[in-house]
Amino acid sequence: MPIHFAHRLLLIGQRRGIDVRPVLRDAGIPADVAANPRARITAQQMVRVTRELWRLTDDELFGSGPPVPRGTFQMLGLTLVHAPDLRSALERLVNGSRVVAGVPRVTVEYGRSLTVLEIDTGGLDDPERLVTEWTVALGHRLLGWLVGSRIVLRSLELPYPAPPHAADYVSIYGRPPVFAAPRTAFAFDSGLLDAPVVRGEADLTDYIGRAPADFYAVRDYGSTTADRVRSILEHGLGGAWPTAAEIAARLAVSPQHLRRLLHDEGTSVTRIREEILRDAAVTSLVRGEEGIDELAARLGFSEASAFRRAFRRWTGSPPGAYRGTG
Repeated sequence: MPIHFAHRLLLIGQRRGIDVRPVLRDAGIPADVAANPRARITAQQMVRVTRELWRLTDDELFGSGPPVPRGTFQMLGLTLVHAPDLRSALERLVNGSRVVAGVPRVTVEYGRSLTVLEIDTGGLDDPERLVTEWTVALGHRLLGWLVGSRIVLRSLELPYPAPPHAADYVSIYGRPPVFAAPRTAFAFDSGLLDAPVVRGEADLTDYIGRAPADFYAVRDYGSTTADRVRSILEHGLGGAWPTAAEIAARLAVSPQHLRRLLHDEGTSVTRIREEILRDAAVTSLVRGEEGIDELAARLGFSEASAFRRAFRRWTGSPPGAYRGTG
């Protein structure tokens, strides 16, 4: 994950008067890595940071508005898992947001083709925009989890200008947002409203117990060309990489059309391949399970020195800065 997720969460903590240095230390994020805007951290490190901020603020929205004590979302979830279908679950979510203090108000617009869920984030103390993004992603992931099915977003509106890290939003939501919108909202196909809720109380207990691991570790549902290319390339990690022509054939498009599709999403086959290598390297180094030479060979580098140069280009730090930090 890009370090800016942790940066913004820690800024929230600092504004609450929290000394965040122990939070970084306990998450295994060295100070020099934390200070590097190009740095990456693992999903597990971000989970540790989030859980500690939950504990220190005793608030599921990190104290960004009226108190939302820990356990609030599990209580709301208990009403949702007993709904017969997604439409009923949405109605329960709307009603719950009206009566549970601190929870941002949710409204739903039902259209023939699209259903729009709007979240009132206007009252949040959220200059980092992270809590707004959190509530949108949480709502999106929660609905899909309830029905055990992929929910593709047809639109996403966020009420602030595009940030420097705007390209990261596609992997979170599966589509680029409309920034500077008049509201916080997302839309999905109305045909999903009749999908049955397939989760029960035991599933909810497991889901909450893992939180926020699923939120950070699970990518979107492969709804972009880049995600489909990434899925194909990940099978080549540690072996022979498929060529661009082979990937295009797998996706039933021409190589030229594949390049255009990826260009429209701000990426390329080469960039996605390097992102896969970078993230695999960061994960291994944080876990400390293999030496640099072994890691370089596994990732397909002919020499460890070439791996070191590539890693510094990817992250702005040498591999040693990440060694055994998890």
